[in-house]
Amino acid sequence: MLRVAVIGSGPSGVYTAQSLIEQQTVPDIEVYVLDRLPCPYGLVRYGVAPDHEKIKSLQNNLRTVLEHPRAHFLGNVEVGAPGLGIEELREIFDAVVFCVGAATDRHLGIPGEELPGSHPATEFVAWYSAHPDAAAVRFTLAARSALVIGVGNVAVDVARMLSRGAAELAATDMPQGPLGALADSRVEDVWMVGRRGPSQAKFTTKELRELGSLPDAEVRVRPEELALDPAYRDPGGLPAVGRRNIEVLRGWAERSAAPAGPDAGATGSGRRIHLRFFLRPVEVLGDATGVRAVRFERTAPDGHGGVVGTGEFEDIEGQLVLRSVGYRGTPLAGLPFDEATGTVPHQAGRVLRDGAPLPGAYVAGWIKRGPTGVIGTNRPCAKETARSLLADAPALAVREAAEDPVAALTRAGQRPVPWPGWLAIEAAEAEWGHGLGRGTVKLPDWAGLLEAAGAADLTR
Repeated sequence: MLRVAVIGSGPSGVYTAQSLIEQQTVPDIEVYVLDRLPCPYGLVRYGVAPDHEKIKSLQNNLRTVLEHPRAHFLGNVEVGAPGLGIEELREIFDAVVFCVGAATDRHLGIPGEELPGSHPATEFVAWYSAHPDAAAVRFTLAARSALVIGVGNVAVDVARMLSRGAAELAATDMPQGPLGALADSRVEDVWMVGRRGPSQAKFTTKELRELGSLPDAEVRVRPEELALDPAYRDPGGLPAVGRRNIEVLRGWAERSAAPAGPDAGATGSGRRIHLRFFLRPVEVLGDATGVRAVRFERTAPDGHGGVVGTGEFEDIEGQLVLRSVGYRGTPLAGLPFDEATGTVPHQAGRVLRDGAPLPGAYVAGWIKRGPTGVIGTNRPCAKETARSLLADAPALAVREAAEDPVAALTRAGQRPVPWPGWLAIEAAEAEWGHGLGRGTVKLPDWAGLLEAAGAADLTR
């Protein structure tokens, strides 16, 4: 028997497990999918916006894999400092595949970034997604103006959630606290700002178009900023998604000419979403009581795909700043780490230490390739790693099977929550939502999740 631990139960981890259990070359294989959280599905549960029900339905596909007889989900297992390292895991499993993603936000590296009211966008996402690590986080949304720095899909999600009415979100699994805060929100203006042009924005067209379909929200784009982008005038050489994005932005620019000046005097009901380009943040302005604005430098294309500063500056008012400028992997206990790329060195998924494979250690997902691609990108990435592991199988399964992994993890100080514990959490969330007159509502804290999991017979 070959016992494999897959660390992380998001798409990359589950796709890796699927590739291992569905292959035919090594039939006697058992895959244990370990996660720090008591709940599976990773960012599909805790990163996809609650109003994106179609994407969230991917959980059903991931569920099918985790319910396979040779797949075993074990939540509430801490791997890495202060939890289990690679050596301890290799005492229990023949091979370990790390699918832990990119755990931290990139920083702007500008003065005032850490002032009260300035947050990583992922902290806001964790709050409205009921991530248990964010249980103590509170967003009152008393700001009149909110700035989202970045022009990727996470930035679009955050801008959309700030602009969407709470009544529209009541049917989702959003917890009561964030739902109430959105209902009481005073935000009137949402600014999404990028340092480069529209042709280089990272959002997808589907996400972008959603901003224009929000009830009681108006999207504003400045034609003169779009015109700064050479590709805007002739988008024929852009990839398909870039051409479609330009088309959407052009339509908004033609339908509603933004007024001169800071736009603060705009009239009309509902919220205003301002998409701004060629502005690089240089300082968050404010004091110990909170942020009041962000100072941007106007940029211009440098002719090589980048931008240069022009020496012209603009302050945009905002009492809430959400920074969405990318992710970065973090070092894992016992594994080599490339600080420049934020990834684990590898060859076709095999972890490399000083250029040589580290026996029994593998990577897949963002910790392998960096924070790039969409959910589907994880499939070929996982398959490549699985092929490498299976090719190494004769050298991996050379020892007698250790004790049952659940018992071994428990002896190592962990308190694993197997699949029945997760099913109990699901049932508790459905019951809680029913009591609120809603559908399923997520439990937002560690204590509630573990209490619900403990109500089940935690055997499998």
